[in-house]
Amino acid sequence: MRHLTFNAIRADQSKTHTVVSIAATAKDILTFAAIERIGRDEEGNLSGFQRPQIATHIREIRDYLEKPDAILPNPIVVAFTKGVKVTDVNGATCRIKIDLSEGPLGLVVDGQQRLTALSQLENKDFKVFVSIVICRDEAELRRQFVLINNTRPLPKSLIYELLPGVENLPTRLEGRSIAAELTDRLNHGSYSLKGKIHQHTNPSGFISDTAIQKVIMNSLNDGILRDLLRVEGGRDAGLKIISEFYEAVKATFPEDWWDHTPRTSRLVHGAGIGSLGYVMEVLAALDGARTWRQFAKGMECLQGRTAWTRGHWDFGGGDVRHWKAIQNVSRDVTTLAQYLLRIVRADIRARRSKGSDPAPLLEAMTG
Repeated sequence: MRHLTFNAIRADQSKTHTVVSIAATAKDILTFAAIERIGRDEEGNLSGFQRPQIATHIREIRDYLEKPDAILPNPIVVAFTKGVKVTDVNGATCRIKIDLSEGPLGLVVDGQQRLTALSQLENKDFKVFVSIVICRDEAELRRQFVLINNTRPLPKSLIYELLPGVENLPTRLEGRSIAAELTDRLNHGSYSLKGKIHQHTNPSGFISDTAIQKVIMNSLNDGILRDLLRVEGGRDAGLKIISEFYEAVKATFPEDWWDHTPRTSRLVHGAGIGSLGYVMEVLAALDGARTWRQFAKGMECLQGRTAWTRGHWDFGGGDVRHWKAIQNVSRDVTTLAQYLLRIVRADIRARRSKGSDPAPLLEAMTG
């Protein structure tokens, strides 16, 4: 059986994990570990962990490592779920045997850019420290990846995309995990936003995944999703509402939606997506909107009073801004949302005065 053997040092940390450190060349590391890029199969199932390589970053590391006095004390972190045997020798010292019969069984959890740069060196004898973590299963491996990299300068959107497959998250990430899961479903299921949300696994999308997640998180905290998720089937019902709403947005502002990017239209910009999320809440809760036609009816009052792609926003009190001046910052999103909500609420009051009664949210969804 093919295998590699290393002298190692064991670190007593978690009782549920084995953590050891070795010194190895890039060639040896790539013999027992792989860099698995994040991606999705044809059914939309998530696999892998790592972001795409950053060529400039790798080149900078390689150029530095080519210097005769270069050092790289930062370890490469590799996780295994099987194929590693640890034999104690004396105290903290041990020997590990890594099975190679099935190919690389380890996954690089941290240090992919450094490892790639190392593999390009002419000096193939340059060794680095490798921290090896032995996890009980794939789910635990994924959890360790998220927790390790959440404190590093890794793209937050990549971390968020991985969250739905991770259990026992810190409290601060639980709400984001639900939002990320629903965003995934909106982007890969039969919904109006399918394929339109930009993710690491869907770079062709033009709507920011974090913008949609913020809409969902606001709703989870103090909106329609907060109540819906407490009833059976509420998650699906909530997704349906969000999908119907953005279908109505497309129908209400077609010239500002189609063939646009956040640079050319503030409708598909984080500011537009975020501010319209509050409009969705008001129309669903106060106007009883459920279908895209009902949402579209509630937004008819906004037609001719927006500046998504041209002109100026007149927010009142002398606050007039060019459409490009609206940015995806809390202050601008709040100002834009308040402007839109004033118009929508006034329209609801006007229609109510004519005898239109809204349907209660939960009764309509569960009745």
